[in-house]
Amino acid sequence: MPYPDTDAVQGQMAGGTTRRTGDVPLILTQLSPHQVADTSPLHGQPIDVMTFGMVRELCPACQGGLKLILRQSSIRVAHLFCADCATCYDARYPDGAPALTI
Repeated sequence: MPYPDTDAVQGQMAGGTTRRTGDVPLILTQLSPHQVADTSPLHGQPIDVMTFGMVRELCPACQGGLKLILRQSSIRVAHLFCADCATCYDARYPDGAPALTI
C-alpha cells in the first residue's frame, strides 16, 4: 500500500481540529504590542516572557528570526515576536485559519 505524500495531507487530530503538514507559507500580520501584552516593553517596563522556540518564518520588517510566544500571565494573545526590531505578528494559513492555536 503506498503512503500518501505528507506535504499534501491534512490529518484529523483528536477534537476535530485539522493539523496541516508540509511547508505551507504563513501570512504574517503585524500586531501592536498593546494588543498582545498587558504592559509594553516599549514603555520601559520589562515583562517576563517565556518563548517556545524559533519558527521557520523571518520577520518581514528586518529579516530577523521570529520566536513563538504563547499566552501567559501578561501575554493576551499567542504571537510571533522579533527580538531584533521588537515587532509582534499574528500568523495565519492562506485559507485564513489561525496558525498559532492549539
